[in-house]
Amino acid sequence: MNANRKNIGTDWIDPDDAPELTDDFFEHADEYRGKTLVRRGRPRSNSPKRQVTLRLDEEIIESFKASGPGWQTRMNQALKTYLREHPQ
Repeated sequence: MNANRKNIGTDWIDPDDAPELTDDFFEHADEYRGKTLVRRGRPRSNSPKRQVTLRLDEEIIESFKASGPGWQTRMNQALKTYLREHPQ
């Protein structure tokens, strides 16, 4: 009677063999308040930046890059300053 049944096996794991939950686990775990997922990281900006493709002279790019990390932010600030000084 059991000859036609195949052994399907089992993937059951003894809960006593579960790994210990470390501080690292909880640092990366999702946090919920009720049914709402609490987002991590920097909050969304009220004025988000847009990504664009822009062709600039090599000397301009190298000059900003030579000033170290944050060169794109400094380039953005330079463009803002230009717009304030040259209203249209």
